[in-house]
Amino acid sequence: GVFCALARGTGFCLGQLHADNRHELVRRTRGKIGGGVLLSQERDGVWAYNRSEHPVFVNSPTLGHPGPRTLSVHKVLPGYSVKAFDYGKAGALQRAAGCHYPDGPSDPNSIRISFAKGWGPCYSRQFITACPCWLEVLLNHN
Repeated sequence: GVFCALARGTGFCLGQLHADNRHELVRRTRGKIGGGVLLSQERDGVWAYNRSEHPVFVNSPTLGHPGPRTLSVHKVLPGYSVKAFDYGKAGALQRAAGCHYPDGPSDPNSIRISFAKGWGPCYSRQFITACPCWLEVLLNHN
């Protein structure tokens, strides 16, 4: 899991990263992570469970529709989940042309997660790098 405080369990704890010189918006957003996100590797892919009290926003190459690659960011409300990465779709995408994202290079086996703030065509932040608190998870599926 990815969470804000060690008391929430085992996993990647953002509270352990120094935030002394961070912008106030980053500190406020990190404070909203709470129970965070649990990533679960299942037989068919990787699921993201939102254990926070605020929405998280998820993107991966397999979340969009096949065909021309457009940015597809899914808002995951507290208590809900989304299949963040689909192994079957990933294989098909790798056999097809490479993926291109407008916000720079992206690993085809990755999941991008933003906490509390969305990005993309429907938001004022066009790129995940404009969000105050986000991460990219690189998957290794053999």
